[in-house]
Amino acid sequence: MLNIENIIDRIRELIENGDNTQLRAELESYHSADLADIFQELKPEERLVCITNINEELASDVIEYLTPQLQVEILGDIDENLASRLVSKLPHDDAADVLGNMEEDETEAFLENLPQKFSSEVQELLTYNEDTAGGIMNPLVLTVYDNMTVKEALETIRIKAEKENMELYYAYVVDKNDHLVGVLSLRTLITTPVHLNIEDIMIKDIVKVHVDDYQDHIADVFMKYQFNALPVVDLYDRLKGIVTWDDAQDIVEEETTDEILQSSGIVTDLGDDDDDILTGSIGHAMKARIPWLFITLIGEFIAVTITNRYDKTFTALPVIAAFMPLLAGLGGNIGTQSITLMVRGMSTGQITLSSGWHYILRETLTGLSIGAIFGFLVMLVTWGWKNNVELGIIVGAAMSLNMTIATMIGTCTPLVLKKMKIDPAVASGPVIATTIDVIGLAIYLTMVTWYLISF
Repeated sequence: MLNIENIIDRIRELIENGDNTQLRAELESYHSADLADIFQELKPEERLVCITNINEELASDVIEYLTPQLQVEILGDIDENLASRLVSKLPHDDAADVLGNMEEDETEAFLENLPQKFSSEVQELLTYNEDTAGGIMNPLVLTVYDNMTVKEALETIRIKAEKENMELYYAYVVDKNDHLVGVLSLRTLITTPVHLNIEDIMIKDIVKVHVDDYQDHIADVFMKYQFNALPVVDLYDRLKGIVTWDDAQDIVEEETTDEILQSSGIVTDLGDDDDDILTGSIGHAMKARIPWLFITLIGEFIAVTITNRYDKTFTALPVIAAFMPLLAGLGGNIGTQSITLMVRGMSTGQITLSSGWHYILRETLTGLSIGAIFGFLVMLVTWGWKNNVELGIIVGAAMSLNMTIATMIGTCTPLVLKKMKIDPAVASGPVIATTIDVIGLAIYLTMVTWYLISF
């Protein structure tokens, strides 16, 4: 691992001394991914000096690794022609992502300065929704025709690979109208006799995605088939591009980040990058966090109302207030555990709507068993503490019932939301905590009131 602090001190020393030759040598000794980490810690004016002192190939690679916010910032600070050259060296899908994060007038200015062919290909990518296969695909695809021989195909691949920076995972077979008809691994091409025809050795059962397929579906296909790349076709089955494994990795990382944020009650569909929630403006952070907190506030007011209705119970037996945090804490925790397991299982495909009943039953039995154990422990502690066996039984039973119901809610809620076409991740955190608070209080106070009346 790099010692970032020491490296940054060295870079700043070279910048202050104006030793650009040594600065260039120092910067170019690091991998582009490491340089991106270093750039994150530099001041804007220091990043500007660094990006203009390294070779353009490396600078373009560094841009690719940076956060969207820094990409836009750096490209906006450097010379317009240099910025255009750096963007033109990016993979098409990454260039589209960078330009898509800019203001409309900035994007148009860049497109005008980019090479015409590259610009038109990037413009086409920008017409697709950024969360679809069309928005993340690379239009540079290694293709051969079905009427070629293996020898002709290998020569075509060699020429195309020399001319353009293509991803060499598979060779996709198309007909004269660019319809996708087959796929070949490069291994197959290299090891097959050169006189054979492509249509005789190609795989015709093709796993592919459509330009309008959303990224969660794409990630699922990658997870299922474990391919290095997937072809992307349009409505007429014409090959438009490929989505590669690193794109799928980015999708999974983004989906996981969204799940984590949503499970904490943070809104992620505000149209901005998720990183902005942490590093962007305070106003953006407030918009992302207030909605679910407001819903939680309403729920807790309901809990306050329930508590207020049992004011006579508190007056008659004040000690019951001491157990309320205990019930709310354990109920909320076990409910959150259940919902986390369900949401994760559904996102990986392990749990489906059709198999949901099995998991509801399993989790309910689990919650009942855990609730019985903790209820018994609470009963013993309460009995010993207050020397009141009846109160111990009431508190222990309330604990057991509360944990069982919390588990049921945590298990059922994601399935219900999935059935309603709502992202199950939004159900966790605030919803569970508020619901368990309300139901747990109602159960507990009702049982204590019944105890006071009966005894």
